[in-house]
Amino acid sequence: MTYGAKTWTLTVDLIHKFKVAQRAMKRAMMGVSLQARIRNDDIRKRTKVTDIAHRISKLNWQWAGHVCRRTDGHWGRRVLEWRPRIGKRIVGRPPARWTDDLKNVAGSGVMRKAEDRVWWRALGKAYVQQWTLVGC
Repeated sequence: MTYGAKTWTLTVDLIHKFKVAQRAMKRAMMGVSLQARIRNDDIRKRTKVTDIAHRISKLNWQWAGHVCRRTDGHWGRRVLEWRPRIGKRIVGRPPARWTDDLKNVAGSGVMRKAEDRVWWRALGKAYVQQWTLVGC
């Protein structure tokens, strides 16, 4: 379910869809139907499965640190810095970019800040917490 999650742009809607899918899978694994009226909290305690939002956001943050620390001229870092739009943009909210969340948590200069691994891990906890609380 999390294949490729490292590179996804996280949105509230995406996290909500994954949480719904995870709850459905847990119910199916336990053989519990919705008609049984067993609370999701009880099922979560019984299965002891990691929350999907926690897992995806942690993978995303770790991959971001990895890509930011690369110094071999790999394409991943160039893609992060690339701004594809030329000319006028469409009407409405601009689409979320992968680096937007990173910049919200780490501030500007994300590439340079990722060099310090201890500091990066500490910021990662805040990043993961932000997405874990979404769409409960």
